[in-house]
Amino acid sequence: MRLPRPPRAHLRVATTVLTALAALSTAALATAAAPAGAADGAKDVSYRGYHVRVPSSWPVIDLAANPDTCVRFDRHAVYLGHATDAGQATCPGGLVGRTEALVIEPLDATGRKSVDGSTRIAPKGAASTAAPRTGGAPSGRIRQAVPAAGVLVTASVGADDAAAQTILDSADLDADAEAVTLSAAPAGRAETMSASAVAAQPGTYTGLGFDPCAAPSNAQMSAWSASPFRAIGVYISGISAACDQPNLTAPWIQTQTSAGWHIIPIHVGLQAPCNSFSHKVSSTLATAASQGHSEAQEAVAAAAALGLPQGSVLYDDMEAYDQTNTACSNAVMTFLSAWTEELHSSGYLSGVYTSATSMADLAGEYTTGTYTMPDHIWFARWNGKADNDATPYVPDEYWADHQRIHQLSGDTDETWGGVTINIDRDYLDVRVGPFAGSCTASLDFSAYGSISAGSSGGLVSAAQCLLTRQGYFTGTVDGAFGSGTTSAVQSFQSAKSLPVTGTVDSHTWTALLSAGTRPTLQSGSTGTDVKRLQRALIAARGQTLTIDGDFGPATTTAVKAYQTAQGLTSDGIVGNLSWSALQAGK
Repeated sequence: MRLPRPPRAHLRVATTVLTALAALSTAALATAAAPAGAADGAKDVSYRGYHVRVPSSWPVIDLAANPDTCVRFDRHAVYLGHATDAGQATCPGGLVGRTEALVIEPLDATGRKSVDGSTRIAPKGAASTAAPRTGGAPSGRIRQAVPAAGVLVTASVGADDAAAQTILDSADLDADAEAVTLSAAPAGRAETMSASAVAAQPGTYTGLGFDPCAAPSNAQMSAWSASPFRAIGVYISGISAACDQPNLTAPWIQTQTSAGWHIIPIHVGLQAPCNSFSHKVSSTLATAASQGHSEAQEAVAAAAALGLPQGSVLYDDMEAYDQTNTACSNAVMTFLSAWTEELHSSGYLSGVYTSATSMADLAGEYTTGTYTMPDHIWFARWNGKADNDATPYVPDEYWADHQRIHQLSGDTDETWGGVTINIDRDYLDVRVGPFAGSCTASLDFSAYGSISAGSSGGLVSAAQCLLTRQGYFTGTVDGAFGSGTTSAVQSFQSAKSLPVTGTVDSHTWTALLSAGTRPTLQSGSTGTDVKRLQRALIAARGQTLTIDGDFGPATTTAVKAYQTAQGLTSDGIVGNLSWSALQAGK
């Protein structure tokens, strides 16, 4: 049962395009020649012999002439030159959302730092290419190096890739283009680290932190050593990240952690379906679950590229939404559950950022076992208090083991060491895991025999782990079935309307192993949800299955046999009815 929904707390909001553009001086607009075909509503922008056509309403901002400009992707614009540290420091800390925009900068020593394995390289003499480099581009952008003109072009993606790609495809060159040589093996974010490895982040820390829109430079961070902050939130991935990140590299992460800073890695991706953002979680629950897995995979890849190791907490930024909208709420909860499950399977821990009011959705499901809970919560409650109090939205006993971050104020300029940055202020009470609700014991067995008080070994550890994830067991996962494990099993059995025996039999195993989201699975499905299904089928029917996450013929046969035994339509498709039976321990 969800907690009552109190009045909305203050939350981050995307800054509107019109207000921001009105503040630009006319000096900020570079000259753009009107093309012969201006009747089509487009104009030609020229930079270093590279030409591209953009909508005529887009401002063109010369960053060399206007170094205090924030390069941001929540509004349409063309930026010429390199973003500056001073300019990025002015970006509002809570920007979220992305639309089409363009950055065209020199392919010099600074520009080359942004060239990575996902950057497209235009062929010799060409202005564009549609062929991506291997490595997979981060969502929300297309980055293209044009050696023939010595420029690097970054296109921000809005609702889909098509509009941004159309702009890039319009490019051509003129006689002013001067070619440069680009190494076949760009460094940038793929640069290897020779110094000591970074510890799991944000690590153990109690005190103040801040989150800006763009990662400050090393010099700015050094200046802020005079501040009371020792933690910083950084947007490492996500299609809704609104700011350019020229400073965020693996060497930057290592430099800051070596200097004593704690990193809060943030993924700002798909948003609630009842919000107005361009990129949303699907209202179809099976799709929402798939999206949660995919978004977590993207965040893990970004974290690994930045040198953030397993054991780090990766936080999904889910902006405030209307949890009185049941369909919207269910989609978000399904998405976040899959996000957590995927992070756990990759060795990372899960965090969720949202408003305090929206956090009540997670709190309302904390002990139900319907969803997999995150390891950390980060709630926006702009009351100015440096504490971890989330009442009445989240009870004190939930996420109580140093697992909270409180965003206490936002969108303010602060100056330390002579450097001004626009930030949101945070208070952290965190520590290195494992946490209540998380564990990493092996769950894969060829059979799930009954275990009870006095039992020991891997099956006991698996049961303790599953009970821990669902909030029933708070002891150590040690493989010893003692009184604490017995009590946890009894509590779980009572909640699932199973005989309260304290023995983990086939029915209790089935309910434990199948707990979580209920995506529709069928032949051809793959991933962690299929593994969860396979484990539950082994427990329920004693069937011989390989737990490989591949819904093949053997799994189809096992599903059909289970459905027949339960009086369900034997179609081999695992939908809500099949999941309901499994999660009831049948």
